[in-house]
Amino acid sequence: MNWQLNTYFQVAAMVSKLDQTINFHRQALGLRAYRQQVLATNIANSDTPNYKARDIDFTSALQNALAGKNASDLQLSTTAARHLPGTGNSGPASLQYRTVHQPSADGNTVDMDVERAKFAENAMQYEASLQFIGGQFKTMLTAIQGQSGQ
Repeated sequence: MNWQLNTYFQVAAMVSKLDQTINFHRQALGLRAYRQQVLATNIANSDTPNYKARDIDFTSALQNALAGKNASDLQLSTTAARHLPGTGNSGPASLQYRTVHQPSADGNTVDMDVERAKFAENAMQYEASLQFIGGQFKTMLTAIQGQSGQ
């Protein structure tokens, strides 16, 4: 009986650790997908006069997401008695304007070299997270099949 209880706690600890790892990568994947959209928007607007390049601070957005803080929750203000109170959603992370290295004459701040590099880097990190999660599930499946095969 004692060894069964010990085995149960070991399995519970492994499942908890796996859940934390999967949650981390799930949050990271969501933020990376959102960032990819933001970077694609910057690239699409590279010729739009006065367009300002935007990005998210991935590290702080991930920390906030893991801590349960949601940057996208907005309190909507009511200015009249008949207005309904509510909340809005601005996205999974707060957007920031990118620091301008070389502004153009038309006021556009998109630097295509920077945007392409960040887009490619973000895509590789997204793919790495996907591969990691896939590997975790394969390992878990192998362990389960190994247990049932005995």
